[in-house]
Amino acid sequence: MKDKLYSILIPVYNSEDIVKDTVGQVVREMTKNELQFEIVLVNDCSPDNSWEKLVELSREYPQVRAINLLKNYGQHSAVICAMANAKGDYMVTMDDDLQNPPAELIKLIQKINEGYDLVFAKFHQKKHSSFRKLGTNVINYINGKIFNKPKDITLTNFRIFKRKVAQRAVSYKTNHPYIPGLLLMHASKIANVYTEHHARQIGTSNYSLWKIIKLVSRLLFNYSSYPLQLLSGFGLIAAAISFLYGTYILIKAAITGIAVPGWTTIIVMLAFFNGILILMLGVMGVYVSRTLQQVSNDNPYHITEILD
Repeated sequence: MKDKLYSILIPVYNSEDIVKDTVGQVVREMTKNELQFEIVLVNDCSPDNSWEKLVELSREYPQVRAINLLKNYGQHSAVICAMANAKGDYMVTMDDDLQNPPAELIKLIQKINEGYDLVFAKFHQKKHSSFRKLGTNVINYINGKIFNKPKDITLTNFRIFKRKVAQRAVSYKTNHPYIPGLLLMHASKIANVYTEHHARQIGTSNYSLWKIIKLVSRLLFNYSSYPLQLLSGFGLIAAAISFLYGTYILIKAAITGIAVPGWTTIIVMLAFFNGILILMLGVMGVYVSRTLQQVSNDNPYHITEILD
C-alpha cells in the first residue's frame, strides 16, 4: 500500500465551520499510516467563506490542492473536476462534514489493495433523515436498472477506485455527470467494506428533497430512455385501444346505422393516428436523446483558480 499515491477528493459547499477539521483529521490518519497522499478540495462556489478556508489550508498543508469553481455546478460536477485534476494511483471521495470519518479511510485502502477496481463503504447505520433514506432506496433501484448495479453492492459517497477507472469516467462525454453510475460503468471488480457513519456535527445537510428529485431526473433523462419508452408504450396502447374502439364503432354502424355520415370515420382515424403519432414521437425522442448524449461536449464545470 505504501508505494502508491492516494488522492482524497472532497467537494466543499457551505462548510467553512468544519472543512478545516475534516482536512486536519485526514492528514493525521494518512500520516499515521505512513501513506503518500494528496487532498484535492473543490469549492463548488460556496456562498459562505469556504474558499477562504481552503486558501488557508493550502498554505498550511503541502498535500492540499484547492480548486475554485466559477459557479455552483453541484456535487457530482465538483467530484468529476477533482478526479480530472487528481494525481493519485487511487482516489477516494468523501464528504466535507465528517459524516465519513477519516479514521475509516484505511479500511477502504486495505480493501482495494486486495485486487478490486472500485470499493464502496457500507455503513452499519446511516445517520440521514427519513426522506433522504427513501431517496437513497429509489436511486439504488434505478442504479440497478440503468447501470446493472450488483444486488449485493451498496452505493455510498465514501468510496475508493483506481486511477484507470477515474480516467475512463472522466473521458465519458456528458455535461450532467453522475459519479456512482460512471464508476459502475467503468469498473469490473467491485466490493463493499463496512465503515462507520457519523451524524453531521455542524449545520444541516445540503441535500434537500428537491435535490434528490433533480438527481432522479438526471438519472432517468441523461442515462436512460425509460421516460421515452414509457411514452412509446403509452402510444402503442393508445393505438391498440383506438383500433379496438374503431372496430366496435364500425360494427355498430353496420348493424344499427348512424345519424351523422362520416362521424365514425373521423373519430376512428383521429384516435388511431393520434396514438401512432405519440408512438412515433417517443421513438424519435429516443434517437434525439442518444444523439445529444453522444455529441455533448460542454464542460460540466469551469475553474477560476487552482492552488497547489
